[in-house]
Amino acid sequence: MSERLQPGDVAPAFTLPDADGTEISLSAHKGRKVIIYFYPAALTPGCTKQACDFTDNLALLATAGYDVIGISPDTPEKLAKFREKESLKVTLLADPDKKVTESYGAYGEKKNYGKTYMGVIRSTIIVDEDGKVERALYNVRATGHVAKIIKDLGI
Repeated sequence: MSERLQPGDVAPAFTLPDADGTEISLSAHKGRKVIIYFYPAALTPGCTKQACDFTDNLALLATAGYDVIGISPDTPEKLAKFREKESLKVTLLADPDKKVTESYGAYGEKKNYGKTYMGVIRSTIIVDEDGKVERALYNVRATGHVAKIIKDLGI
């Protein structure tokens, strides 16, 4: 199980392919705040709701100085289908080997219907302009989470 990040930690650097196969790095966002959210799977009900909520609030978040990146273990091809089907505007990155997900503490033991298994822990990490963790939220709910972030950040 990976270590969870704490406020003040340096956010782990990463470069991952987006839905079009273009490599995107965290370092490209230096000087802006970044909301990085980890979700289990594209095209599933909860993950779709969360991605649509971020898309619906993207302009508000961008005006407040935040970029939004969603990361899942899906392939770029599946992310492209997800983006097209749901008209998503957030940047979606593919982490099929889960190395970045693990480095952010968003992969570990989960429980569902009494079974314990390893999987992506729905998490949101907010990184400041200097690349440090401002907030680290783990085991978040798909529904209502974006509204809570906006409220908590005072946007």
